[in-house]
Order: sequence, then C-alpha cells, then structure tokens
Amino acid sequence: MMCLGVPGRVTDIRDDRGTKMATVDFGGVTKDICLAFVPEADVGDYAIIHAGFAITLLDEASALETLAMMRDVGLLDDELGIDDSMMAQHGSSNGNRTDRARPDSARPDTDGAGATP
Repeated sequence: MMCLGVPGRVTDIRDDRGTKMATVDFGGVTKDICLAFVPEADVGDYAIIHAGFAITLLDEASALETLAMMRDVGLLDDELGIDDSMMAQHGSSNGNRTDRARPDSARPDTDGAGATP
C-alpha cells in the first residue's frame, strides 16, 4: 500500500463496472489505479497516485523531477521497488541511491569533506 503521492504514467485505461480504471507505470512497476477523481486522464498522462487513486494530473517534466527527488532520498525503493530504468530512460539517473542518501561524512568512500581518501 502506498503512503505517499507518487507520480506515474497512465499506460492503459478501461471501464471496470462503471468505474474508470487505469494501469499506471512507475518506472517498470505497474499498478491498477482508480481514475474517478481525474476522469479527464488519458493514456500517456502523468498523475499523482495516492492509496490506489489518481488525485491530480501533472506535466511530464514535473513528474520526472519529482520521481528523481523521491528516488534520491530513497522513497521510491521503499514505496514501489522501482529500479533506475525510468530515470535512465529520461537521463535523470544519478547512480546508486544508497550512497546518495547518506551525507558525505557517513560515506565509506570519503574523508567526511566529500573528497575521496
């Protein structure tokens, strides 16, 4: 279950017994999402998803920027198990998230000032 509002791309839309539903892609992880709050959503749109519902639409640049920031602080791995594939597709991957999430002084490969030993 998602605790945060996470941007995802709508890849498929269907009617499920009168409710507009979608498959949403979070960089390789897909989930079934309800579009009742954003019925104007279309395939290819980005939406903020919370608790299985799309709650608002947003532009691609904002979605990718938000995904990159969430990835940088480790939230995507925890929420969705997302790998670097979506970020790499759009040139936004910054490498190993685990090391980026720690301050330089906690990194095993630095002297605490950000320089390598």
